[in-house]
Amino acid sequence: MTVDTPALGTDIASFDPSRPQADAQIAGLVFALLLVDQNTLIAEANHAAENMIGVSAKRLLGKPLVEVIGPLDPRVEARLAVVDSALVARDIKINASGNERRVNLTVSPLGSFPGWRVVTLSQVGHEETGSEDELTSTHGAPSILAHEIKNPLAAIRGAGQLAARKLPLKDKKLARMITDEVDRIARLIDRMQLLGAKNTEVAEPCNPHEAIRSAIATVRAGSQNSIEICEEFDPSLPPVLANRDALEQVLINLISNARDAAGNGGTGKVTVQTRFVSGLAFSAIRLGRAVRLPIEITVSDNGPGVDPAMRDRVFEPFVSSKQSGQGLGLALVRKLVRDMNGSIGHERDAKRGLTHFRLHLPLAKTGQE
Repeated sequence: MTVDTPALGTDIASFDPSRPQADAQIAGLVFALLLVDQNTLIAEANHAAENMIGVSAKRLLGKPLVEVIGPLDPRVEARLAVVDSALVARDIKINASGNERRVNLTVSPLGSFPGWRVVTLSQVGHEETGSEDELTSTHGAPSILAHEIKNPLAAIRGAGQLAARKLPLKDKKLARMITDEVDRIARLIDRMQLLGAKNTEVAEPCNPHEAIRSAIATVRAGSQNSIEICEEFDPSLPPVLANRDALEQVLINLISNARDAAGNGGTGKVTVQTRFVSGLAFSAIRLGRAVRLPIEITVSDNGPGVDPAMRDRVFEPFVSSKQSGQGLGLALVRKLVRDMNGSIGHERDAKRGLTHFRLHLPLAKTGQE
């Protein structure tokens, strides 16, 4: 026989059986929660912990915490070794199933149960770093250049329209792609002029797979690189709440970067994957409230990965590992994703030799929660 227990923060007198109980509350948390015993062995793990670590709760049970997410900063490991000690550690690196992640970690002792502690892990989104003032100042240069870029774009568009009239029917599609891409770039330039502004474009229901396929077509058309680009889609995904042009630009940047990183030696491969992550493992704080981000788009490549010295700064303006790079692509990605109330981060899977850039977006049907 089982007996329901009061929810957290209630007493027996005010117990309402219709309220979500402690298990339901823990299961619904958007951050990872682990219960560890006196020996720092994992005794329980919620669904968000399974998603973050990439291992089922059943396989986590009985494993040493440091073995599962370590090695950790020596100072953190030293504090974890002290029974009944509390800890708050911000922006530290963990290793989850071979993937590096930046997280905020808390350890809370349970006073009524000596030696037992609750550990929480919340992913640090790289897009969260940097103030609005920083974004305004660092994107000033592209805004100045925008006006000068528009004039030659207009000439290119005119040439594309003229070519469309003279080309045979089978080649008109390429000419239309030229004019369509010029129009999209012009809209992008308009957006770049507003990067420092706090107003954002309206997000609407958007089919993520249509945006991905359009981005892939643009990348393929604009490069002679023979890198294989594979699609691994979940066809059941519902529409996301996003700006279509902005989402497509984000994907073009991520796929282009992945293609360049994979190289052209015959074995390079880029994979774009979509999946639903239950809305439990990822969240972003916007305007003082949590936004559930259950739709995940991952762009992966099998190149050598980001220089370890730059991994924590890849989304900063003017930071680039390319000899001819301006360091604005991923900074622009961060800004556009922020405007859509999304989250963007990256990780290195050293075991499989893959670099992942993960984009998380809200559902269109529920909007912002």
